[in-house]
Formats: sequence, structure tokens, C-alpha cells
Amino acid sequence: MGPGALEVADIFRAHGPALRAAQRSHLSLGQLKVMTAIEQCRTAALGGHVLRCPDCQHDQVSYNSCRNRHCPKCQAVAAKRWLEARQADLLPVDYYHVVFTLPAPISDIAYYNKTVVYGLLFEIAAGTLTTIAADPKHLGAEVGATLVLHTWGSALTHHPHVHGIVPGGGLSPDGKRWVSCKPGFFLSVRVLSRLFRRRFLEALDEAHRAGKLQFFGENAELADPKVFARWLAPLRKIEWVVYAKRPFAGPQAVLAYLSRYTHRVAIANSRLLAMDESGVTFRWKDYRDKSNPDRPKHKTMTLTADEFIRRFLLHVLPSGFHRIRHFGLIANNGRKEKLALARELLNVVTAVPSVQITDANAATDEPVRPNFVCTHCGARMLVVETFIRGQTIRAPPLARGSP
Repeated sequence: MGPGALEVADIFRAHGPALRAAQRSHLSLGQLKVMTAIEQCRTAALGGHVLRCPDCQHDQVSYNSCRNRHCPKCQAVAAKRWLEARQADLLPVDYYHVVFTLPAPISDIAYYNKTVVYGLLFEIAAGTLTTIAADPKHLGAEVGATLVLHTWGSALTHHPHVHGIVPGGGLSPDGKRWVSCKPGFFLSVRVLSRLFRRRFLEALDEAHRAGKLQFFGENAELADPKVFARWLAPLRKIEWVVYAKRPFAGPQAVLAYLSRYTHRVAIANSRLLAMDESGVTFRWKDYRDKSNPDRPKHKTMTLTADEFIRRFLLHVLPSGFHRIRHFGLIANNGRKEKLALARELLNVVTAVPSVQITDANAATDEPVRPNFVCTHCGARMLVVETFIRGQTIRAPPLARGSP
């Protein structure tokens, strides 16, 4: 199977049953549900409907999607709906992209403590941004931030980090003026990194003392408070990766970026190249290859099918865990009032920019509202029959020109 045709669902259908039989005890209920959902997505197992073109009488079967948030094919519609809601929140100021990353040792224990560690990652990253921004020595304002959790590296390894989208300024403490950051500079990355490191390690130590962390395998000895304290000590001395990119080129660029990042999954189908007897081959970016400092080097990687599935399932989130969160000015509590005040102080009227999602990972034939178009003549197709899960349609659709 060549590039462009292969999907994660194909890999799961071909190798998932054997993997489940061999490793069922090692897979969580959440991982098993994700596997089943992706395998059944856009198949008769989930039901669907028959479409007919009123102009050329072409018939087409359309199967339902699984709508699982880990499925590469089901995120585009959710992303579009989410973006529609976010467009009205944008302010006419520069926006910055900030990333907070956990060091490898903490990533190792995060896998078995996803709810606790990922929750701390959100909480501490947001607290670090708002605390430094509120300090008069830096900005002296209340800022807002949208944080998006990603748990993967380009090679599907476990690499928890949050992407933050932050306006370049905020409300003054008395709420009477808008305080802008310096052109092209948001906050000191070094200061953000040091505070993030200190606060996160303090919170992690507190979670350990409260018995909220679990340890297995080679990390089992970390359950001992003294061993855990010794394990934490070196992490207080290394540099934690926090960086900020230059500002986006206007609100349109912010929305385009969000469309690529908010509902992304561990790997897009577009990165898959082949599945054969040697395994699964896909494209990845080697960020450690410094041969071209301005652009990571694109490479290919081949993994056995079982290893590919294992890496994919590393990134299944706990049930009910929110991977997109808003803080400060755009927190759900008081967002409308604070944004209205910000626009008043910026002397602007509410403007809702439009955005087109063009990223390959978000491309879809379905718009936000179902509007099926005939592939033969371009007319709008009508639903003439529906069928429920597991129910077969009465007959295959007729080929064009058949009697």
C-alpha cells in the first residue's frame, strides 16, 4: 500500500486483532476503545446513509465516522466548530506562541500518571505566564492564554508539552488601560523557564507526598519518599525547555495555526508512506539534526506494526481530560466581559475574521454542516436511505450508466 492511500485505520485493522489477543492485559480500556473506534470509522459497522444526486442519479454510500478525538479522520469538523467559536475572541494585537516542555525523566513517569502530570503541566504553565506577566518588572498586566496539550514527538515518542497562544499585552491591574508588550518581545524565556521549573517540581513533590503518583517497573523504587527526593534533585539544576516564537502575522495567521494544532492527533494519515512485511514507514522531522538550523530535517522511519501501534496508543488521553484550556483574560469565567473591556480600551469594534483550513491534517470532504456534493456533476446530493450500526444496505449503489 503506497503513500496517500494508507491510513492509521488500515494498520489497526490489519494488526490490531493480533495485538489485542497478545497484549490485552497490557492495554487500558481507553486504548482498546480507541483501537475499536478507529478500526470501525467510516465503515458499515457504524451505520451510514445512501446519497443520490437528483441531476445525474449517481448513488453513493457514506458511512458514519467514529468521532473519537484520537482518530486522524475525525478531527477536521471538530476543529472547524471550535475555530468558529474562537474567532470572536481574537484581539487586534500581536500574538505569541509559547511552548512549555517537560524533561525526559518526568515524561517517563507521566505515562502512568497522565491525569496528575498533564494537569500540573497546564496549571503550572498557565500560572507561570500569568505571574510573570503580572509583575511590573516585566509587563504588569493580566494576560490571556490558550494552551493546547501535545504528548508526542515527531517520531511518536512520549514527549508531553503545551503550546500556548498569548496576546502581546493585557489589562492593567486597575482595568483602565491596555498594556502592550515591547514590539517583537513578549516575556523573558529564561525567567519563564526558571519559575516553571521551580513551581512544577514543588507541585510534583506535593503530589507524591499526597499519594497521587503511581510507579511501576524500573521506576517502582520512586514510591519511597527519600528515593523520590534524590531523583528530583538533578531536575532542579538542568535547564527546562521553554521558548517563545516571534509574533504571528495578524489574526488570520493565529487562526490558521490553531486549525493545525488544536485538534491534531499523534500522526496524520498524510505522513504514512507504506505498510509491508518490514513494518510501517512514515515521515518525521528530526529536530536534533542541526545540518540546517532554520528547518528540521525530514526523514523516514520504519517501525514494526506492533511498535507503531504501541507508540500511537501512548498518546491516548484519560477519559474526560480536556486538552485545550483557556486562562486569564480568556478563561471561561468572565471571558466575555474582559474581552469587551479590552476592545474598548483598544478602541476597536468586534470583528470576526474568516479562516480557511488548508492543512493536510485537517482537510476533509465534509464541511461543518453536511452538504454532500456529487463527484460526477457537482450537484447537491440527497439522503435517500439510512442504515444503523451493523445493518447492511439493501443493494450496492448502481454504477453510473447502469440500467
